[in-house]
Amino acid sequence: MQSLKPLAAILLFAILTGCNLSMLPINVPNNISVINSKLAVPKPLSQEEAGQGLKEALKKGVAKGTEGLMKSGGFAQSLAYKILLPEEIRNLEQKIRGNVLLNAAIGKELDKTIDAMNAGAEKAMTKALPIFTNAITNMSFMDAMKILTGGQGAATQYLQNNTNTQLRQAFQPEIKSALESVAIYNHWTPIVNTVNKNKKLLGLTEDVNPNLELYVTDKAMSALFKEIEIQENAIRKDPINRTTELLQKVFKYADQY
Repeated sequence: MQSLKPLAAILLFAILTGCNLSMLPINVPNNISVINSKLAVPKPLSQEEAGQGLKEALKKGVAKGTEGLMKSGGFAQSLAYKILLPEEIRNLEQKIRGNVLLNAAIGKELDKTIDAMNAGAEKAMTKALPIFTNAITNMSFMDAMKILTGGQGAATQYLQNNTNTQLRQAFQPEIKSALESVAIYNHWTPIVNTVNKNKKLLGLTEDVNPNLELYVTDKAMSALFKEIEIQENAIRKDPINRTTELLQKVFKYADQY
């Protein structure tokens, strides 16, 4: 507004002195248009823009989130998401690893189990993107506005509520196939049965669930939604991640809440 002060002073002088504006050595119409542009109020966000912008952001986020997890090593080589043996088994695993004879007998089987769990989770991720895309496409305007103004994690929570059952149904066959490829239950079931029979000696209060498919599915789901939330919050927090004009407009509106 600093650049408009000389113009305002000239116009005020002209009005007070009765001077003909056409005699002034300025281009009044051009400068008036500058004033109007400076004072223009941004157009409100339309329903269509809100819906399209949010869906664009979500599709971008889920694509990036699933891409990293589905690649080879997406779980197995991840410090954050690598699937380890169930917590109840880890003390036993340490004892096995620390005993030369036990490690020689069972160690490789434990390695196969861990490798298969992570490979199954990585393969399962290929099923996630179409399910997410369908949920995003069918999102209503009211849902979009709630998510847009709902703050961090709102979109992730929406996707979790609307895709959880489908994702589980899609993930489990892939995980089961990966586990069966190494005949996992030939050695896993005897280990779990032994642990459950001796749980008091091992300091456990509940039986270990022998259903490894369910365990891996839970871990895969948890990792997936954590990654989706990271991508969502990156767009909300940092304007540099708003890579299109529509995203910039939509999330500038969301920043007010």
